[in-house]
Amino acid sequence: MIEALAPWAPRILSVLRIYTGLLLLEHGTSKLLGFPAVPSFANIHINSLFGVAGLFELVGGVLLTIGLFTRPVAFILSGFAAVGYFVVHSPKAFYPAANGGEFVSLVCFLCLYFALAGAGPWSVDAMMKRE
Repeated sequence: MIEALAPWAPRILSVLRIYTGLLLLEHGTSKLLGFPAVPSFANIHINSLFGVAGLFELVGGVLLTIGLFTRPVAFILSGFAAVGYFVVHSPKAFYPAANGGEFVSLVCFLCLYFALAGAGPWSVDAMMKRE
């Protein structure tokens, strides 16, 4: 059965990258554009730490979703997520479940994986490589 599933691994990499990019994009639009409306993101200014994070999430989310410049973008997003975790979440408590940092820590390691593994076959990067 494992042999039958192995050909799907690159496609699932693409699906995971697309979904991660869409989640980042959602966070970015929520912080910068107010959609979807999240009460804790209501008064974020672009020149604040959360505003800059929203900009990273918006631009990085779009690029990650379409799979353009995936490796460098994912590397930058991984570092951004690590800084976000240690600056915002870790001072609250040691464990991610206690400090609310589960999402950002998972994004950090997912993006690190994308930086090493690439975008997968369903991406602009793969299309540019084929041509």
